[in-house]
Amino acid sequence: MRTKIVTILAFALFISLNAQDKKWTLQECVEYALDNNISIKQNKLNVAISEENVINAKGNFLPNLNASTNGNLNLGSGFDPVSQDRVSTSTFGGSFGINSGITVFNGYRNLNTYKQAQLGVESSKLDLEKIQDDISLFVVNSYLNVLFAKENLNVAKVQYEISKKQIESAKALFEAGDKPRSDLLNTQSTAAADEQSVILNENTLSLALLDLAQLLQINPTNFDVQVLEIDSPSLAMLYKNANEVYQKALTNRPEIKRAELDIELSDLSVEIAKASFLPSVSLGANVGTGYGYNLKNNSHIPYFTQLDDNLGYGISFSVNIPIFNRNQTKSNVNRQMINYEISKFGLDNAKLQLQQTIQKAFYDAKAAAKAYESAEKSLIAQKEAFKNAQESYNSGVMTSFDFDQVRNRLVNSEGAIIRAKYDYIFKSKVLKFYFGEPIVLD
Repeated sequence: MRTKIVTILAFALFISLNAQDKKWTLQECVEYALDNNISIKQNKLNVAISEENVINAKGNFLPNLNASTNGNLNLGSGFDPVSQDRVSTSTFGGSFGINSGITVFNGYRNLNTYKQAQLGVESSKLDLEKIQDDISLFVVNSYLNVLFAKENLNVAKVQYEISKKQIESAKALFEAGDKPRSDLLNTQSTAAADEQSVILNENTLSLALLDLAQLLQINPTNFDVQVLEIDSPSLAMLYKNANEVYQKALTNRPEIKRAELDIELSDLSVEIAKASFLPSVSLGANVGTGYGYNLKNNSHIPYFTQLDDNLGYGISFSVNIPIFNRNQTKSNVNRQMINYEISKFGLDNAKLQLQQTIQKAFYDAKAAAKAYESAEKSLIAQKEAFKNAQESYNSGVMTSFDFDQVRNRLVNSEGAIIRAKYDYIFKSKVLKFYFGEPIVLD
């Protein structure tokens, strides 16, 4: 027993350690979100409801079938169930019946309702696709924010290490009498500020990881992601202009297809409303039988004989011709025609919103490319300036204050190029997303 307990504890510890060491890839994050996000699950259920609506609409073409039975007990004066004479007696009787009916014609209402239900499934699937796209885009953005925070933290740590080395150098120069005490104090102050920067960047990274974990709806404890090897992005724009992306997006974006389906659905609603102007025809059939017993008379007709003798059949049809219903049908048709016009404006609005979004995304990506190019040039210049400043400082030509100014400009340039890189990568990805390419980074 003790051996089993030790084995179980060891296995649990192994699982726990592996869970802590796991680093999520971008692909895993996106797939997990698509499989587990509550909003996505709700939309999947909406698709299931739409599919049930199709089954329900298809059933309108089939005949119904119902069975019925009843029994009764009469005491005192009543009709004899056999002779049908009023007598003072006690009787017991009952009946069985089966009836069926089918709609032959109702102005194509059933047909158009079925078509509507089928389009409803497509609409639900497009809604699901839209929210899956949105969630995927949010995950990619949050993931890149984590990578951005990680790189900023690495830069801060490097700067802090440089500061600590500078303290050692300044201390040696001060003790040798080559530098005043103020230089040493200034260097120590800079190192303290750099240490604080490390702490702030660690907190920023923790918050970025928390945001991603909450988006995935998982426990943020020990959550971490795998660092992507992202090379310096190409500054060449992927597309000539925003209209190129927009024209392609019109053919693949679910919100546009959904708006187009809304027009078809509204058109069918008009036809369904018009069906109330037309006559409807239905057929019916029934079969039934009954039995009865006089409880005071011991002479009874046998049960099955009664069922056979009382068996009856019937066939019926009905025609309903609408003449006037207080303008209800006319008003309903007009209302559905107005909804049809509204749905056409809905498509126009969806196209306009998509065009504006893509135009903004295109110019954002263009500006991000220029910002990255500028940051890259600035970083090259600041690295060279820092190299020269470090040599001057080590040789005693430059004061620690001036050296810190140069180094701060380098730190700012390093931070600027990190921001510019991830900003440009994400905004370029947004353009690819609207062009129809996979959202997950290559």
